[in-house]
Amino acid sequence: MKNPTYEKMRNNPKFHQLVKKRSRFAWTLSLITLVAFYGFVMLVAFRPDVIGTPLPGGSKFTFGLVVELAMFIGFWLMTWFYVRRANGEFDALTQEIIREAVHGGQQ
Repeated sequence: MKNPTYEKMRNNPKFHQLVKKRSRFAWTLSLITLVAFYGFVMLVAFRPDVIGTPLPGGSKFTFGLVVELAMFIGFWLMTWFYVRRANGEFDALTQEIIREAVHGGQQ
């Protein structure tokens, strides 16, 4: 049994726009994460000497530590960016789609 409200939502061009935008955004962030993470793992596997290289100036910190901390911070920032966009643009578009399906575009 099909719900007519859901059918209106699925047939709305804004719904297709939302799915396309959200999917493209999520896949882009996923690709960035996978490349960074697996790139670091490959570096550890094939060039461990680079990971253990101390930073210039007699620092006790190594290149690998700084890169990993930067990745950790970057992943948190990407998560924040996704949540911000999801709670803003994507939720607003979702509410428009629901309103149009239930009330025919009227409030």
